[in-house]
Order: sequence, then C-alpha cells, then structure tokens
Amino acid sequence: MAEKVTRIGVSLEPELLDAFDRQVDRVGYKSRSEAIRDLVRASLVSEKRASDEVVIGSLTVLYNHDEVHGAEDFVDIQHQAQHESDLDVTATLHIHVDHDHCLEVVILQGRAGAIEALADKLLALKGIKHGQLVLTAVPPA
Repeated sequence: MAEKVTRIGVSLEPELLDAFDRQVDRVGYKSRSEAIRDLVRASLVSEKRASDEVVIGSLTVLYNHDEVHGAEDFVDIQHQAQHESDLDVTATLHIHVDHDHCLEVVILQGRAGAIEALADKLLALKGIKHGQLVLTAVPPA
C-alpha cells in the first residue's frame, strides 16, 4: 500500500543544492525527498527537546570503575533522579571493556530538561572518561 504524500516545491541557491546533493549521495539517500524528510524530523525532535517535552535518551558513559566507587554513585544518582524528577530509567547495559574500564548505556525517558540534568550530573563524576547524551523523540508522521 503506497503512503499518501503531498508534493511541495523548494527553491534553493545552486551552491546550496550542490552541497545538499553531495550529502544525499554521501549518506546514501535514495532521493532528495528522503533526505528532506529526515531533516524535518530532526528539526521536530530538536523542537521537542528545546520546549522540554517528553523525549527518549541514551546516555553512553565510559568510566574507570575504581574511580567511580564501583559504580555505586553512578547508580545511586540514577535512582535519586528517577524518584525526584520527571524521568524513567528504562534500561541499562553494562559492559566490562577491560580490567579498569566499564561502558554503561542508560536508556531514559522523560522531560528533556530532567534527562539533560541527570546526564550532566553523571558525566561530572570523578572517573568518567567520556560520555555522550543522545536525545530523540517520536516525531509526528
């Protein structure tokens, strides 16, 4: 069953269109339309984040397990945030990278501001080597 779509026209300067076409090719989109749809979705997700709406986050953290007190502080902060903030810690994944380092992926759902505050608090812990928060949301359509 074919999706119902509405065709629109877009005017772009030649240089901008050339750069966009290179990106379409580099990423491997089948058409400009697919690339434009992804850009619109990304903008809608960004808007949800900026307006502190409910989003889904994945926080990936690499840390030295001896310096993060055996991860107790890391886990305690998550528990505290879940009870005091408008967020849910949906799942976690813990990987032993080597003798000294662990990788933790924490899946969160809730208001963007609460998730960002928790990520900031966790990433500021002593022993955190690197971390990154990625937020997304289900855009309309």
